[in-house]
Amino acid sequence: MLPRTTFALGGAASGKSEWAEALVNSSGMSKTYLATGRIWDDEVQERVNKHQARRDAGWRTVECPLDLTEPLAKLPAGEIVLIDCATMWLSNHLMEGSDLEAAQAQLLQALRGCAAHWVVVSNEVGQGIVPENAMARQFREAQGRLNIALAAEAETVVQVVVGLPQLLKGKMP
Repeated sequence: MLPRTTFALGGAASGKSEWAEALVNSSGMSKTYLATGRIWDDEVQERVNKHQARRDAGWRTVECPLDLTEPLAKLPAGEIVLIDCATMWLSNHLMEGSDLEAAQAQLLQALRGCAAHWVVVSNEVGQGIVPENAMARQFREAQGRLNIALAAEAETVVQVVVGLPQLLKGKMP
């Protein structure tokens, strides 16, 4: 049985998005993709193109680099939403100078109120060296706090390492 709330995390290029997309595809529900990425350069555009190419016509895509609350509130029960990814969403808020604690609180409230099943993808960024600049350290700390909060909200938490899902909480979907 598919959990109503799933959090998938892993390192960059770990296979977490592919795993989450496969989970959503297997649900049999109407699928919405909340895309949080912003196209900053050609490299990011290429990554976005690869993500788009993996999704079939059954996906409805909503671009929402900052505001996830409105699209989450509009989703009915019986649908499933994939948020890819919380890391880009947080990065966008950091670059905008947003109050990160307030943005996180709004996101968590929106997820709690969302009638649809949800899957959130995020990067694990705290396993490397301590960054040399203040903004990178601020981001790493904020991402860690966000990941902890998302894991607490989710019924199921899976870490994807080298394309292999490792169950951290709940039951493997």
